[in-house]
Amino acid sequence: MTLDLAQFHDTFFEESFEALDQMEAALLKLSAGAVDSELINTIFRVAHSIKGGSATFGFGDVAAFTHTLETLLDELRAGKRQVSPPLVDVLLRSSDLMRDMLDATKHKRALDKERVKALHGEIEAFLKSAAAKSVAAPAAATAAQALSGTSERTGWRIHFVPGSKLLRNGNDPLRILRELQTLGPCVIRVDARYVPPLADLDAEECRLAWNAELSGDIHEDQVRAVFDWVEGECELLLERFGAAAAAAPAPVAAPAVAPAPPAAAVPTAIPAAIAPAASTAAEASRATNAGEGGSIRVSIEKIDELLNSVGELVITQSVLSQLAAPLEGAEELRSALGQLERHMRALQESVMRVRMLPISFVFNRFPRLVRDLGQRLGKKIELTMIGDQTELDKTVLEKIGDPLVHLVRNSIDHGIESPEARVAAGKSAHGTIELNAYHKGGNVVVEVKDDGGGLKRDKILAKARERGLVGPDEELSEERIYNLIFAPGFSTADVVSDVSGRGVGMDVVKRNINELGGHVQIHSTPGKGSMVRIRLPLTLAILDGQLARVGNEVYVVPIVSIVETMQVRKELVNSIASKGEVFRLRDEYLPIVRLYDLFGIQPDHTELLDGLMMIVEADGKRVGLFVDELMSQQQVVIKSLETNFRPVTGLAGATMLGDGRVALILDIPGVITRFQTKESRRESAQRAA
Repeated sequence: MTLDLAQFHDTFFEESFEALDQMEAALLKLSAGAVDSELINTIFRVAHSIKGGSATFGFGDVAAFTHTLETLLDELRAGKRQVSPPLVDVLLRSSDLMRDMLDATKHKRALDKERVKALHGEIEAFLKSAAAKSVAAPAAATAAQALSGTSERTGWRIHFVPGSKLLRNGNDPLRILRELQTLGPCVIRVDARYVPPLADLDAEECRLAWNAELSGDIHEDQVRAVFDWVEGECELLLERFGAAAAAAPAPVAAPAVAPAPPAAAVPTAIPAAIAPAASTAAEASRATNAGEGGSIRVSIEKIDELLNSVGELVITQSVLSQLAAPLEGAEELRSALGQLERHMRALQESVMRVRMLPISFVFNRFPRLVRDLGQRLGKKIELTMIGDQTELDKTVLEKIGDPLVHLVRNSIDHGIESPEARVAAGKSAHGTIELNAYHKGGNVVVEVKDDGGGLKRDKILAKARERGLVGPDEELSEERIYNLIFAPGFSTADVVSDVSGRGVGMDVVKRNINELGGHVQIHSTPGKGSMVRIRLPLTLAILDGQLARVGNEVYVVPIVSIVETMQVRKELVNSIASKGEVFRLRDEYLPIVRLYDLFGIQPDHTELLDGLMMIVEADGKRVGLFVDELMSQQQVVIKSLETNFRPVTGLAGATMLGDGRVALILDIPGVITRFQTKESRRESAQRAA
């Protein structure tokens, strides 16, 4: 039976992309000057694993390019080459190219051969440069030393027992042994003691083992790196011999067994200290390795299905509680339902935690962005990341990436000054950008700070007046002036570049954050820097809401949008030609949004004195929502309107209440937009009449 390796492709690509993220992070630490052997070994292991996997699956172009890169990394690891900015730059671009090659291979797209050829040439140029000092001895002399019996010989004795599933998982032990031979003179012999009788032999199980003697001054990490691809699928024993063996701890001895007949190629037998205990010991090791594992990969669709089912259970539990409430003499039933409610809440929170991921998944892209863009603009910038283990929902995490990219690019381009300007202003030549994430009151707050020149208030206001966004004599608060930068197409840049100046960045930030139900605030101090604070919900699946009734309909208003609730006195209400019906709240006039009029339903009350006014805020705008009655506050499971019906402006979704009724969830920015559109049409109709 032929093994279909295609079934392992998805896992290989997923693990390779994750490994490339680790490689990039390690390379950026190298460029920052924090050079250590562990970083270099991490980079080497990633390249080695991707090369081995690509060769196994037949991705020849990826394997060939990575092999050349691995040669350069091996020189770096052996200390033959020093870390330099040009070298790190080539390695980072190689990491990018490997990612693009893997992505093209995964989606069966053509590779960019010219790009591969060009970067391959740069790596070859590094390898041929005089910077790499060869320390290799003549091959014949090394081989002679490997076979000599002198005490000067040093190296490793290796016992390699593949697991029974190693072949099924697409690994080739012979390829591993060939890779081992590239490290130095190596004599290998097969150990066939585990091979069963022919009648019991399974062609898909590897029952051979190998003993090897590798000569040379080779680090243990280099030897273990050869077996990285089969880690957990084999039994591997290493013992150093020669001069270095005295300083190394002795391996744990296994019970000695009779050695296999000696082969002519190996003058000395493998000592009992690393001989295999027995086939049962190997099988036990395989079973142990197979049972271990701290995590499993589960598709997000399965988690969403689980979350949806839990949401339905929560609704059912709420219905049961309401049905039991009026029953007399049902204390035991109510007690059991109360316990069920507690268990359901715990289950719901557990499932929500499964969807939570640390924000480091987003933050980790910024060291590279800051480095590359800072170099292009000739600015010296240090990036600080705080709270990168703060967790939030995967859906929120996916949508916050682009807004943060725009904010960081904006800080680099507009915020941080050139080194000369900073020194002239009495600052350090190095600017600082800080990313900070933390939990606050059921939300996640993400802050982007810089110590640059701050926002230019007068320039923003002048540009807004020039574009007609602000009247010539209109006075604005500082907060409203800063919020002008979120207007579509708004930019104060004097020169349009490929980095900024077209005014298509900050409006994307505002729109994406609003779609997530979040808020954006800007704080700036001239000459000191600025900060953008983003407040986001922990999850988009569950919402803390205030139930409000209008006629027979119940709406859910997100608590995060509510400023206050009040009854409006008649003397505070006015009608203004340009704004319609408004009421005065302290020193501000707010538009009145009658929900019954906006959604076309029959209310209990039309007089403002008989109902309640909810003051809500979105995008820096406040309005008053007129409702008949406020009900309870409740945590609701959000159901998508778009999936089950169609998108409706002003509605974020729907939920099922405990009594079985459907309640619509208000989208406050959408409500304000719908209200303004309706008022504009009404004014146009009046003028036309």
